Amino acid sequence: MSSARRRFINPDTMARPTGYTHVVETTGKRTIYISGQVAVDPQGNLVGVGDMRAQAEQVFQNLQAALAAVNASFTDVVKLTYFLVDVAQIQAVRDVRDRYIDPAHLPASTAVEVRQLVHPEFLLEIEAVAVLDE
Repeated sequence: MSSARRRFINPDTMARPTGYTHVVETTGKRTIYISGQVAVDPQGNLVGVGDMRAQAEQVFQNLQAALAAVNASFTDVVKLTYFLVDVAQIQAVRDVRDRYIDPAHLPASTAVEVRQLVHPEFLLEIEAVAVLDE
């Protein structure tokens, strides 16, 4: 885990966000970009057909593995982008996320509803940006 510094800021001049932070300022020296992760297990099998919560669990496991590959953790994540085929199911994704990321220090986030992802049975894709010291 890195010691890069982060400030999570929700300015008083903006509406209080639900489920994310408006601004995350970093002073880290190394930026990690993680491609959008989908609900595919290490053997390449689709996990959780038709089940947003099961797919979210696999996606966060994949993000965790990607972070570990660069000696990082979810505490280093400063930005998440969510692509969902049904944004009405975002609470299921947030419930899973909150087991991986400290809800008191949520990264800046964007959620976008899309018509379809690269595979028609994918319900969710999440990409991440992390900041670490050298």
